[in-house]
Amino acid sequence: MKELKIDVTLSTEKKQKPSFDNLEFGKHFTDHMFIWNYTEGKGWHDARIIPYQPIMLDPAATVFHYGQTVFEGMKAYLTKDEQVLLFRPEENMKRLNRSNDRLCMPKLDEEGALSALKQLIQIDRDWIPSGEGTSLYIRPFMIATEAFLGVHPAKTYQFIIILSPVGAYYKEGINPVKIAVESEYVRAVAGGTGNAKTAGNYAASLKASEIAEQNGYSQVLWLDGRENQYIEEVGSMNVFFKINGEVITPELNGSILEGITRKSIIELLNYMNIPLVERRISIHEIQQAYQDGVLEEAFGTGTAAVISPIGELLWKNEKMVVNNGEIGSLSQQLYDTLTGIQNGTKEDPFGWSARI
Repeated sequence: MKELKIDVTLSTEKKQKPSFDNLEFGKHFTDHMFIWNYTEGKGWHDARIIPYQPIMLDPAATVFHYGQTVFEGMKAYLTKDEQVLLFRPEENMKRLNRSNDRLCMPKLDEEGALSALKQLIQIDRDWIPSGEGTSLYIRPFMIATEAFLGVHPAKTYQFIIILSPVGAYYKEGINPVKIAVESEYVRAVAGGTGNAKTAGNYAASLKASEIAEQNGYSQVLWLDGRENQYIEEVGSMNVFFKINGEVITPELNGSILEGITRKSIIELLNYMNIPLVERRISIHEIQQAYQDGVLEEAFGTGTAAVISPIGELLWKNEKMVVNNGEIGSLSQQLYDTLTGIQNGTKEDPFGWSARI
């Protein structure tokens, strides 16, 4: 990997670190951040690591008015022998560039971005927690910075990376979460931006998520935007169902985010010779499987939560309690295996881990 030339300005005043024993997700940020500028006709320039600080932008910056922004979610793990591991970071950079393409944003130098990411983590290495279920969450993102009020791709951008020590994404941790199936609002449709990791998708999900939370549910399970019956994804996760011994996950259709953890779980299930199929699956099929007693497990997958078992689905006032509201054996096995690979306690036969 080629090294990116980066100007480094170290913080003279270090922040007080939070207790790593009880970390909330995304509440605390490390001492430094990375910024890389892009100008049309000049390309990427002025790569720098600086003390963590507010971003100064013109009020007319395109990102505020037309939503040209994309992001990624990654994690760094500290092994028992004090080594730092990343999980499939090249996949995140590839997906970031796919999102860039959809939002008419400039292609990122993937090797340069990974080089910067590793340098930033080395500088803030002492922020990586080592407790079970903890990690250093990495948020790379790109914003359009040109100041103009016209619906047209911007000519200037910033690529930024910030870091945050985190615990479990859901307060339930690895315990099963309750999910409400959304029947009124729509998150995305094929041909839209559903398969890009862009802020607008998440803004569109907030209303339904807020209503679900008020009713005691952790997240929303989205259905397709055309027929309102085919399962797509949970707000922050892809979703899997184990029905009568077979694992089923919705196929990618242009409106579902191509999750890195989703991809890894599919490869892991194939490696374990567990029956798996990617196809369209309707909420009515899930409901019938539940009524027939063959809906054995359900779980979500994502960088933030890794594996999150689903203990209950609410669909049109019917509560479907999955596996007595307890974590299933397959969900537990996948969680233990994947987190073990990520934190270096289990063998990695796939070469997914990248050591810094």
